[in-house]
Amino acid sequence: MVDIREVPEADIDRAQELAYLVFHDRPEPEGRRRHHALLTRCARLGAYDGAALVGFMAAHDFRLSVPGGELGCPGLTFVSVAPTHRRRGVLTALMDEQLRRAASAGSPLVALWASEAAIYGRFGYGAATQGLTIEIDSGRPLALRIAPDPRPLRLVAPEDALAVIGPRHEVARTERAGRPSRSTQRWNEEWLCEQDEEDDELGPPRIIVLGDPGEPVAGYVLFRTKPEDDAAGPGRTPGLVRVDELEADTPAVAAALWDCVASLDLTGRVRAWGRPADDPLLHFAADRDQVRVTAQFPALWLRLVDVRAALTARGWAAPVEVVLDLSDVRRPANAGRFRLKAGPAGAAWEPARADPDLTLDVRELAACYLGGTLMTELVAAGLVTERTPGAAAALDAALRTDVLPHTADEF
Repeated sequence: MVDIREVPEADIDRAQELAYLVFHDRPEPEGRRRHHALLTRCARLGAYDGAALVGFMAAHDFRLSVPGGELGCPGLTFVSVAPTHRRRGVLTALMDEQLRRAASAGSPLVALWASEAAIYGRFGYGAATQGLTIEIDSGRPLALRIAPDPRPLRLVAPEDALAVIGPRHEVARTERAGRPSRSTQRWNEEWLCEQDEEDDELGPPRIIVLGDPGEPVAGYVLFRTKPEDDAAGPGRTPGLVRVDELEADTPAVAAALWDCVASLDLTGRVRAWGRPADDPLLHFAADRDQVRVTAQFPALWLRLVDVRAALTARGWAAPVEVVLDLSDVRRPANAGRFRLKAGPAGAAWEPARADPDLTLDVRELAACYLGGTLMTELVAAGLVTERTPGAAAALDAALRTDVLPHTADEF
């Protein structure tokens, strides 16, 4: 029987070693230092078998952008169970206690990135956003169907970047749901750090912004580069531009930024991981053989801790009134039959006795919550039962957002 309790700072090194064991990781000293600093700022929960730490999870103190605003949303990370204690209920005990603590703290949502997609559905998490990897063959000029914004581009030093691009990033969070808040430490230790944690061959962060001097930036691109692989012989790999983030006020601004990174000297490939599924580049690129989607994957996984609080706090695009028969084996307070009456003026969530229009699990409701998954698709997949024809489509119309939810903030 394991004991679930808070992990003191004195045990952070032990927690790191457990995570490195589970994830088959061997970070360099600088990476270990960054992880330690990060964990000191996180809430920490451990499973102890006697004196041994056999399970661990940490939670960032995030606020998550949702349609119409933002909500408190712990971001789980470093979730790990010792190989000696797998299939003994350790992860379940950690997850249940974490949900209990989130509810007690008034956080209606919890989020994570899944190392294995098969794990977290059973705890009520649904894949709420999708990410794309986009690759550009930049060995030739980028062909575009629209004219790039002609305003000037300029480089910004990493030490000045937060003051320059931070405000534009905050605007982007209001424009797309699903984006966690970023602290100054997170900016500096993950996005703007000199050495990339995943690939030591990549150079330091480079930041290019677009806009007239003295005006707020209209867009920015944050990227790193890797030189050509000379050791590969005649078929050597051309230099790489890895785009970590690109934000733009308009398609023309985005076109100017993509054109800029695709025209960097001594490079022949641009790779952008974690782009939104509705990225305008995929439409204004003139040659889709040159601009290709090479991967699509579930990104942010969301858990509704308090369904009523979550639904009544978000904005709604259209009126809807449906009765949902909702199951939630881990949070019984969420389970039951409820009437959702929502619209642009607000929402109400109350117990109901009427026959349900839709029967579903909290996992499916979480997947749809940000507007990134259609309820009608889940009905078609057999995961939601539609008892009143048209109910799923009506709920989709109410949940709809102008742009798809998206984040590249992996944690």
